[in-house]
Amino acid sequence: MLKLQKSVRKASRFFFSRDGGIFHGIGGMFSPSSTLALSMTSVARKHSKFYSDDVYRSKHGRNYNVIENPEDALALFHRMLRKRPLPSVVRFTQLLGQIAKMEHYSVVISLYHNMGLLGIHSDDYTLNLVINCFCQLNLMGCSLSVLGKFVKSGYAPDTVTMTTLIKGFLSEGKVDEARECYEKMTRGGCKPDAITYTILINEFCKEGNSTAALQLLRRMYKDAICEPDLVCYNIVIDSLCKDGLYDDALSLFSEMVSKGVNQNVVTYNSLIRGACRASQWKEASRLFNEMVDPKPTPDVCTFSVLVDMLCKEGKIANALGLLKIMVQRGVKPDRVTYNSLMNGYCLRGEIDEAMRIFDMMVGSCETDVLSYNILVNGYCKLERINEAFMLFEEMICKGLIPNVVTYSSLISGLCKVGRTQAAMELLCKMQDCGPLPNIQTYGILLDGLCKNGQLEEAMTLFRNMEEKKLPLNIVIYTILIGGMCKAGNLVAAKDLFYQLSSKGIQPNVRTYNILIDGLLGGGLVDEAINLQGQMEGNGFPPNNVTCNSMIQGFARSHDLSRAV
Repeated sequence: MLKLQKSVRKASRFFFSRDGGIFHGIGGMFSPSSTLALSMTSVARKHSKFYSDDVYRSKHGRNYNVIENPEDALALFHRMLRKRPLPSVVRFTQLLGQIAKMEHYSVVISLYHNMGLLGIHSDDYTLNLVINCFCQLNLMGCSLSVLGKFVKSGYAPDTVTMTTLIKGFLSEGKVDEARECYEKMTRGGCKPDAITYTILINEFCKEGNSTAALQLLRRMYKDAICEPDLVCYNIVIDSLCKDGLYDDALSLFSEMVSKGVNQNVVTYNSLIRGACRASQWKEASRLFNEMVDPKPTPDVCTFSVLVDMLCKEGKIANALGLLKIMVQRGVKPDRVTYNSLMNGYCLRGEIDEAMRIFDMMVGSCETDVLSYNILVNGYCKLERINEAFMLFEEMICKGLIPNVVTYSSLISGLCKVGRTQAAMELLCKMQDCGPLPNIQTYGILLDGLCKNGQLEEAMTLFRNMEEKKLPLNIVIYTILIGGMCKAGNLVAAKDLFYQLSSKGIQPNVRTYNILIDGLLGGGLVDEAINLQGQMEGNGFPPNNVTCNSMIQGFARSHDLSRAV
């Protein structure tokens, strides 16, 4: 019986391999033997002769069950065709499954067609495998054609078949079709299993629909078909944390514990990360302190999340203390840990300390584009442009490709020191050679030109942005309106402001405040008062900035009664 179970588990890997089967282990935590949707009993009963035989061997005794490459598999396929009588379809299916494990799905389909031409009739396991291969190739039309043959051959689609189709539809973004498959399963004879639910839950979470994922998790309990496992809980908890629903994540965690589902380091990492995002530092520390034997031991991800949290809070000393604990526990800091520390120092303006961490990192693990971006940005903020460009050249020499963030930081730094011509040349280099600048890059340069009083150049850049049909937003318009107000060109500022409605762009509080301040500075008090009324009418109550601007404007115009 033990030998039979081992054989069945081996067969299951043909359909549920983590390398290329219908079910990729999310986070590497799925076990094919524990999630096998096919009934072991039915497999054993149908193919008992096959599983009681020795593995397929040639006349020389070589074990052909272990296939290391597609060439071996194809050679074995042709040897099998020369056998008389022909081997059973089960053995052909086993071979096709091995090829599918190597992710050569097109080869599987080609051999399946050859089998048909030679009169080798496929069984339901073969057809399930072929459906999966078409799904992996994003050829759902072909998958459905095989499903038609499946039904015509007298086989009823089972949980494996329908789950495969659901996964295939989702991989092509066809959510409605996947949902229809699921509904057919719930109405029909084959019920969804843990794999089906996990695939659907994972898809909802990827779409950012944590609420729907949570409802589906509850349905698993309600239908009493299968209970959510650790993987299901981890997926939903992580999604809730990412969507800012931290209290819901904690509630689900408590439910998970009460139902006897053992949590692991992935569970805690999601919750700690969620607590940090929600600025619940005490909660993050509490969860970390919970991670002691026999509970999950903190890993490099746990420490890195906490180091990042402390650095962003400006608590570098605490972060370094945690780094010391990390090393004492035998957990090696990785690139993420070092990047967080460098960023923490840069946020404090301590670029030399950040460089010290960078040097430590070089001796421990590989630096990446993010590592350099942190330092380039740090130097640019301190107006140490030459050192920023030295790092820029160094990263290129190391084979790292600067991205839009790298260039945007350099453009910002050049504008800070008044080198706007060099900043514009760098933008042109991006346009010619890549990476393509995004709207933030243009906004940085536009802001630099306005602050340096180069309004003509700013307007030229703005028109170029319009010609390129870039998605101009309120940030871009607010920068320009502010530049015009600062230069005393209130006509142009008002013209830009009143273009907003025709462009379908809604001004925000900052936009109103900038123009109100500009109008007051130009002595247009009544217009400023009218604009404030319009601001309130559009649902933006005046804030402290608005009130201060109004008071100062009234005082400048010697209208002290209004100022009071």
